[in-house]
Amino acid sequence: MTLDILIRGGYVITMEGPGTGVINDGAVGVKDNKIVVVGPTSEVMQNYTAHRYIDAADTAVMPGLIDVHRHTGDTIVRGCAQDLPDKDWMFKGVLPLLSLATPEEIKLGSKLNIVESLKTGTTTFGDIYTPMLEIVKNHVDLKTRAVVSGMINQLPPDTSRIDPSVPYPLDPAIGQAKLLDNIQLVEQYHESQNGRIQCRFAPHASDMCSEELLREIKALGDKYGVNFFTHLSQSPKENNQVMMRTGMRPTAYLEKLGYLNDRLMVAHMTYATQEEVELVAKSGAAFALCSNSLCIIDGELPKGQEFLAAGGCAALGTDQAPGNNCNIMFNEMKMTALLHKFKNQDPTIFPAWQVLRLATIEAARALRMEDKIGSLRAGKLADIILVDLDQPQMSPVTDGPIRNLIPNLVYSARGTEVKTVIIDGNIVVENHELLSGDEQQIIRDANAASKRISSTLAESEWSKTLPLAQLTQEGYY
Repeated sequence: MTLDILIRGGYVITMEGPGTGVINDGAVGVKDNKIVVVGPTSEVMQNYTAHRYIDAADTAVMPGLIDVHRHTGDTIVRGCAQDLPDKDWMFKGVLPLLSLATPEEIKLGSKLNIVESLKTGTTTFGDIYTPMLEIVKNHVDLKTRAVVSGMINQLPPDTSRIDPSVPYPLDPAIGQAKLLDNIQLVEQYHESQNGRIQCRFAPHASDMCSEELLREIKALGDKYGVNFFTHLSQSPKENNQVMMRTGMRPTAYLEKLGYLNDRLMVAHMTYATQEEVELVAKSGAAFALCSNSLCIIDGELPKGQEFLAAGGCAALGTDQAPGNNCNIMFNEMKMTALLHKFKNQDPTIFPAWQVLRLATIEAARALRMEDKIGSLRAGKLADIILVDLDQPQMSPVTDGPIRNLIPNLVYSARGTEVKTVIIDGNIVVENHELLSGDEQQIIRDANAASKRISSTLAESEWSKTLPLAQLTQEGYY
């Protein structure tokens, strides 16, 4: 058989089996958008030819990384809500700034964020944001694989005056507008682009939506046969808000509304009880573990370790740039391992092979896509990255009796080592160069949008009350 692409001579990390499934001198063959063969180079070369050969010597060949939970549109205010107490991060940090951004500016920030991750090995994006009808066009243009949804809530545009000690002033009209956008998103884009784009519904969190809206979202997901994203017990504010409105905590509330099953992915659960974690895990819902973001925002770790111990399916997500600063999965893997080792005072917790699985095959399982992506196996979609090992921080490479490849990828790699990215059989990054967009123009556009937002913020009288604006004026930032 003649293949379209034959990658040969690299360290092939299949992610098949219970560990990482490394083939020291391996090859991967691609035809159309699927993997046809994976095996030792000598065997593959005897049976296949190709229109194009890629020499993978001194390279790790592995499945594309899967980021199950992120908000690409927040990137337009990257670094503008850090080092704040949890009580201020949302309503006096990120949301007031985002309220000044136009939909086009949010889209420009999203595009920049996608390029950042694409060039560092992320091939599948679990992207949740508003206006997703615009943001999804970035995924179409840049040729990424994405599971997208609008972020549906009923919060008013001006959140700087919200008092979390009383029920939020929810606006049904705002919720309906965002819901209608999500319906249009599903109708227009679900299973589009040769299946690269899939859609979900995403109630932002149960404290930001009325019961009527939550029930309507659930009914629509059932009608269209699509799944759900949501945040769950991500803050004490959320728990208190839901208790004030319903007399229930968020987990019990979602169970009452019929959300807790294998069609749901929840993020964070930082302030969930052990019993709630176990309930969600046993329901079949998946968990998005965003260690970096929640440490920066809350100074806490999400309940991913507890969720896994309860038998649940968990995967890594980078969340958003104002709460993580970067959306690089290699960074997320390293910090997830280190933070949990520190928390447990146990260096054996979250070993390198496990966190790599949480960014590949387990992430695919969490998105209910394990039959299509997440490992290198004949019949799966051709989402593949090549990582340059001929770099000081990745060397030396030892094959045995101890193989250091996986620890070095998790603890040493920065993401810039990714030299080639293939999605759905198409090369979108080659020799570190983005082929699916004009990277420099994307950076220029995002910088221009950020400057416009900053100028508008400077003209707003209320901006002087923002904690980071005050610290900037005092010379600390």
